[in-house]
Amino acid sequence: MQALPASPPLDDSARHAALRAVLRLFDHWQCSEKEKMALLGVGRSTLHKYQSRPDSARIGNDLLERLSYLLNIHQALRTLFGNKENVYGFVRLPNHNPFFNGASPMDVMSNGRVASLYEVHRQLDSLRGGQW
Repeated sequence: MQALPASPPLDDSARHAALRAVLRLFDHWQCSEKEKMALLGVGRSTLHKYQSRPDSARIGNDLLERLSYLLNIHQALRTLFGNKENVYGFVRLPNHNPFFNGASPMDVMSNGRVASLYEVHRQLDSLRGGQW
């Protein structure tokens, strides 16, 4: 089996664009400061720097992975739902499927673990059932 070619690395402008997009997404999700810090895996001062000067952020691989999962979660929600209330509100709704067990996706994602972002994305990806 032949290996797939590696994706080209993202340049700084693409990384900064991803950060700006996620910060806007946090506004739509009505994230608290604590949630933003957990989702990005950063402390308060770093979050404030990102919010005030996103284009000066040093975006390493851990943060890039988090940004990627968050943007993919948003894309999955856009695929699943046709209205903004559900696209942006779903992350706050209690979910009673076995994975969430009554917690909202935000409850799960805001524990600060990258694995939780991955799992929420995986759950949403399975719901879309081949819609993309």
